[in-house]
Amino acid sequence: MERFTVDPARFLADLHALRQFGKDGVGVRRRAFAEPDIAARDWLAKRMSDAGLTPHFDPVGNLFGLAPGPSLLLGSHSDTQPEGGWLDGALGVIAALEVARASAEAGCSPISVVSFQDEEGCFGALTGSSVWSGKLDLAEADTLTAADGTTLAEARACLGGRAGDFIDPKQFTGFLEMHIEQGPALDLAEEAIGVVTGIVGSRQLEITVQGQQNHAGTTPMAMRRDALTTVTRIVAGLERAFANVVTPQSVWTIGQLHLHPNAPSIVPGRAVFTLQWRDEDADRLERMEKVINEVLDEVRQGTGCAITSRRLRQMLLPVPMDGQMQTALCQAAEAVTPGRWRSMPSGALHDASNVAELMPVGMLFVPSINGISHAFEEDTAEADLVDGLKVLADAAQRLARG
Repeated sequence: MERFTVDPARFLADLHALRQFGKDGVGVRRRAFAEPDIAARDWLAKRMSDAGLTPHFDPVGNLFGLAPGPSLLLGSHSDTQPEGGWLDGALGVIAALEVARASAEAGCSPISVVSFQDEEGCFGALTGSSVWSGKLDLAEADTLTAADGTTLAEARACLGGRAGDFIDPKQFTGFLEMHIEQGPALDLAEEAIGVVTGIVGSRQLEITVQGQQNHAGTTPMAMRRDALTTVTRIVAGLERAFANVVTPQSVWTIGQLHLHPNAPSIVPGRAVFTLQWRDEDADRLERMEKVINEVLDEVRQGTGCAITSRRLRQMLLPVPMDGQMQTALCQAAEAVTPGRWRSMPSGALHDASNVAELMPVGMLFVPSINGISHAFEEDTAEADLVDGLKVLADAAQRLARG
């Protein structure tokens, strides 16, 4: 097996340098196409060039650092949630950069790097990799709208002359993505590495409850068609109805709720909320949707409120990771962290699920302290970050040999 050695100090220095773009206390605000994101991508492009890679922005803002000839592709994303942690996505990009740089310095097999754009969903989940993988047409993507009303077409205009053509995925032999777990399993078990077996599927609805706006002081409780009270009945109904369908690994979330007119002395007349559910079993996702529709029908009949729903963008099916990739990662994990790793599914969505449409894909996790992510408090012990880097490098070398 060809050998090269990564430089943990250089890796950590780059990781902390990227943290400065959009830094807010211990966290980061680096939303896709915002000024800190573009500045970070320009910095990344320079670091890629310094590492002997050719930086290339595609039309949707994905940034590649290209090695010559066919190569293994490593990376993740560098945009963040509105209140994001410093490692989510960024870890995978900087680890990929260090592995590619170390391999090039040693004259080993070529490794390319990517930072996908808008993984965190200003314009919908996994936007950049969805377009690159062909799952989402660019013309359709351009009509997607952020919360402030900006379309993707307007947002990506800030790329200016940076943007070139789309990169042909056929030049890559496979894709590895390193990420923080974003859950508590590894941290609770005091384990160092998770080798991902598959990424869960996800569905999402926007549900609108139309009741009757009225005076909060003069409308008798029995005569109200309160949109918020109706939402609470939906939530209670879902808790009850899901009990015989879901497993401990199934999750569902109401992440956004908007009331109208949202005033203290008015019975809410309208409520709009998102309902997202995830599971690694495609059939269970389908059964959960059937339960949701049954609950909405039941509450509709019981309250007199109009309840409608619409699907938000794409359905994401569960995606298994490639067997050869898993084997290489398992062997690397055992070599670097013997007895301190596990195979596990990913409950979070990742760009790897889209890239799997194009090539063999593998993923590895490092622990998240207290299982916290998508929050400023997100963190991982430095020793675990370095272990993850070494496992990624070891796996990349095994795959290059194979």
